[in-house]
Amino acid sequence: MSAHDTPDIRRHMEWLAAQGVDVVRVTYPDLIGTDRARDVLVDHLPSACDHGLAFCKAVYHTSPQGDVVPVAGGLDAGLPDVTVRPDLSTLTVLPWEPGVATCLGEVTEPVAGAPAAESPRDLLRTVLARCAEHGLRPVVGPELEYFLLEPAPGSPTGWRRAPETTGAVYTAGLRADPGNHLLRTLRNLRDLGIGAIAGNHEFDGGQYEINLTHSHALDAADRSFRFKAAVKELARLEGRLATFMAKPFGDAGGSGFHLHLSCEHADGSIAFDDPTGTYGLSAIARHAVAGVIAHAPALAALANPTVNSYKRFGPDTLAPWLIDWGLDNRSAMVRIPPERGSGARLELRLGDASANPYLLIAGTVAAALLGVQAGEEPPAPLEGYGYDTGKAAVLPTNLPAALDALETDTALTGQLGEGFTTSFLTYKRNEAERFGRHVTDWEFIEYAYHL
Repeated sequence: MSAHDTPDIRRHMEWLAAQGVDVVRVTYPDLIGTDRARDVLVDHLPSACDHGLAFCKAVYHTSPQGDVVPVAGGLDAGLPDVTVRPDLSTLTVLPWEPGVATCLGEVTEPVAGAPAAESPRDLLRTVLARCAEHGLRPVVGPELEYFLLEPAPGSPTGWRRAPETTGAVYTAGLRADPGNHLLRTLRNLRDLGIGAIAGNHEFDGGQYEINLTHSHALDAADRSFRFKAAVKELARLEGRLATFMAKPFGDAGGSGFHLHLSCEHADGSIAFDDPTGTYGLSAIARHAVAGVIAHAPALAALANPTVNSYKRFGPDTLAPWLIDWGLDNRSAMVRIPPERGSGARLELRLGDASANPYLLIAGTVAAALLGVQAGEEPPAPLEGYGYDTGKAAVLPTNLPAALDALETDTALTGQLGEGFTTSFLTYKRNEAERFGRHVTDWEFIEYAYHL
């Protein structure tokens, strides 16, 4: 039976017709979490489900500037294909693009039919399957920050913050958002159905944060991926740029990607809460914290995946650069919010907004699971204001160091798989090498006149 004849495809085709949709945009995340896509006319959607859409596998190995990085299985193999099939369970109409719906794509190797090793969505599935073997189902609540920019011809980058208002920390309304960007974005995200719940102007001019509701980990990653793509697309509609770059300006703070992580038992009961346990946390929760602490240096490669990421760190930045945890302490890398019961959770504050949601969640869950398997207790929690190197070890301070930490953490890479790890390390080391050869404006200003 072809896809044309199945009740499922007929049901979706009828729904699309009723919505006035004639194009379906099939999207999937690449290695760095940006969206790759193809628009499919609805009449040809059954064929796309039957046979899949062919993409060059090297899309996973392509830099943001369009260069193909020599990762094994790409250039060396003659640039073979991967097959992408629409996941119709994720269909939703794009509120801002009439006649267009979008769905996620499932990526497989065309011959074996197995998931592609570089597929971030399938990597997360693999980690979650290991959790299920231990009777645990991770739940994640994402928090993402970004900067909104407007064209600034003649400036070094061509962009400036929109607006450049300072001092309007944690506000909403026209005071810091005179163009009502946040309201329009929230309403469009609501109509997209990805679980946006609230937003505000953040610390710096042109910086915003939008919170997404919590859900099971794969769904949370899907929604975070779609959220980032949607915010960027909505900004483009207005001739602006929304960037999730970790630290786009030297005189401003960076943008974070905080994860709230909890777990359910297989029967749906809360796994992190225990009124009789130390700190009101279950042994599973404390072991999970210990696992994240133990694997934090390697986790940094996934949570802080760019050269720019490490410029977000430093004293008094409110971005964690030491390996510690605390009870309702925002100066710690891992914060335990004060809620217990169904709200018992940990908050990993390490990630920056440039992180691939699938990889950040997969790495965090894998580290937590390793902690549960090891059954160890975390060190004493941080008391008072952190950022004291006498109290805690320092995280990697640059991308090469983080990649080295990931490579040597064989327990964590064992959870992530050899195929993914090799591709990720090769791709990211190439990025670091290219940056190392680039002459920056700072170097010219610093040295050219005097040396």
